[in-house]
Amino acid sequence: MSFLPDPVGKRSVTIGGHETSISLEPLFWEALKVAAKERGLPVNALVAQIDLTRFDETGAARTGLASAIRQWLMVEGPIARPS
Repeated sequence: MSFLPDPVGKRSVTIGGHETSISLEPLFWEALKVAAKERGLPVNALVAQIDLTRFDETGAARTGLASAIRQWLMVEGPIARPS
């Protein structure tokens, strides 16, 4: 096996007018860009939509933003679809 995992890359995104940093592996950053393009959205707007899904009815976060993005990409994004 010749697989070598890439280190995470940290990037800043703006959600609701506030800048935050997200650490994701390059594979997930690329999938996020593809998903945003498919939906005609800037990456920041898609991240903001995903961000809203991670809170329960009381407003408490169920998971971190990076984890929510990875999970969303596996279920809803281009990673979920076979080539």
